[in-house]
Amino acid sequence: MAAAPPSIRLPKTKGYRLINSKLPTIDIFSDVATPEEFEDLYALQALTNPRLVQGVGNLNYIDLNEIPWGIPGCHYAAASFTHVSPDGSRFSNGAYGMLYIADTMDTAVAEVEYHQVSYLGKVEGLKFDRLVFRGLACSFGGEFIHDATTLPVSHAIYHPTDYTASRALGGQLRADGSEGLQYWSVRNPGATCWGLFTPKNVQSVVQTAHYEFILREGGIVDKRKVTAV
Repeated sequence: MAAAPPSIRLPKTKGYRLINSKLPTIDIFSDVATPEEFEDLYALQALTNPRLVQGVGNLNYIDLNEIPWGIPGCHYAAASFTHVSPDGSRFSNGAYGMLYIADTMDTAVAEVEYHQVSYLGKVEGLKFDRLVFRGLACSFGGEFIHDATTLPVSHAIYHPTDYTASRALGGQLRADGSEGLQYWSVRNPGATCWGLFTPKNVQSVVQTAHYEFILREGGIVDKRKVTAV
């Protein structure tokens, strides 16, 4: 693999992400202030709530000490690391979770639009769908972030569909203790995104608004901010 991009200290930064509004909030992450309190409450609630395990996700994917307990929206920060898609993402092969954040809501919308069209386009017979996403504002930073914006957009890690190089880079950086990457958005040229390997430096995740996407005949034909869902 080529040399890793340089590391930087990322000061407090504000960014945005979208999650499907159908996903329930995982309140237990926000009901406690320490890993010990979480373990005690989780063990107690799991006895009477069989759906809790499914809601919380797979705790084997994350060190509980890296969850930013007590912050606003702790459950949003943790969920990306306990609910891990086996299909992976740009910088993950599916063996670990990542928290992806965009510099603006427009960038977050562009990223989500691409991936939803790509995913739903494979659903046979789907002619129409209405998707509603929850907008989130994230405050975060990092002491050991790797700056892939030093690489040109022609670099293999920015290939639109082939994630071989980007996943190799992500896996190596994570193994070396990197906290995440700063990189160019592929779906909104000129914009910046971040992919965090750990939620430990997330300071808050707050809901902003909802966004509606109308899918018809394999493409997004309308998208807008909505006040009621």
